[in-house]
Amino acid sequence: MSLPKAELHLHIEGTLEPELAFELAARNGVELPYADTEALRKAYQFDDLQSFLNLYYELMAVLRTERDFEDLANAYLARAATQGVRHAEIFFDPQAHIARGVDMGTVVEGLWRALGDSEARHGISTQLILCFLRDESAESALRTLEAAKPYLDRIVGVGLDSAEVGHPPVKFREVYEAAAALGLRRVAHAGEEGPPEYITEALDVLGVERIDHGLRCMESPELVARLVRDRIPLTLCPLSNVRLRTVDVLGDHPLPAMLDAGLLCTVNSDDPAYFGGYAGDNFDAVRSALGLGEEQLRELARNSFVASFLDHDEERRTRYLSEVEAYEFG
Repeated sequence: MSLPKAELHLHIEGTLEPELAFELAARNGVELPYADTEALRKAYQFDDLQSFLNLYYELMAVLRTERDFEDLANAYLARAATQGVRHAEIFFDPQAHIARGVDMGTVVEGLWRALGDSEARHGISTQLILCFLRDESAESALRTLEAAKPYLDRIVGVGLDSAEVGHPPVKFREVYEAAAALGLRRVAHAGEEGPPEYITEALDVLGVERIDHGLRCMESPELVARLVRDRIPLTLCPLSNVRLRTVDVLGDHPLPAMLDAGLLCTVNSDDPAYFGGYAGDNFDAVRSALGLGEEQLRELARNSFVASFLDHDEERRTRYLSEVEAYEFG
């Protein structure tokens, strides 16, 4: 669906399609434990978040140079442009690369080769969000933020991702306070596999402005009321939720109930190479499976720009919102 939209929950490492993985593996002399792209694609079947993360980190081995990260980002942007994405706030996981001997500069400079001219080349404005891995230590997160300081002109905010259960937001209080002091925007994954209390903690302890996922807020009427009152955006990823068994089938997804409750929901693709679809595919899927009408879809697109970190450029945000209102559904 080419309805104009912002993508606010997208892990750039999760856009690594099997074909590009093999191309980069050949370029860098990395041997993948799969016979071919078809065998690798068959491995994209997951029981839960951890089973996905195991493969996600394994395939990162092919990402070694600035050129690799540039090619990865350009491949995503080219696909996103065909699916109506006009603005993308892109997550990256520097700790996973640093642990492999790939330094922060290689990652950021490589991504920026693509992001720096993405508007001219792909028609997409972009921002970059550094994510901390919550299953790593708080000390590692602090070291990562320190390593990022030379590149803060290219990084708009920080996030928190990876294995959620057993790693509450409070663990990262200090690094989020440091990020806030540096003027960085703050988001965090919460309430995907973790309990609703993680959402509350992310708001109260980390001071986040958006909740990534947040599905399990629906278990707490008090939390829903707070999210509605404070207009806290939720970056939902429907196809991801099904692939990771957070929701059994897409028809059971709580998105319609969340919209009815007045929550500021957005629809995004998360790790689209692994989860079966990019941003427009997710819109198509919820339209079909959940019977969303045109005005509900327009509301989701509108929400994505309202929830974006475009505060510095209200003229651009207004232009994007005008495109949403002018869109004619096929």
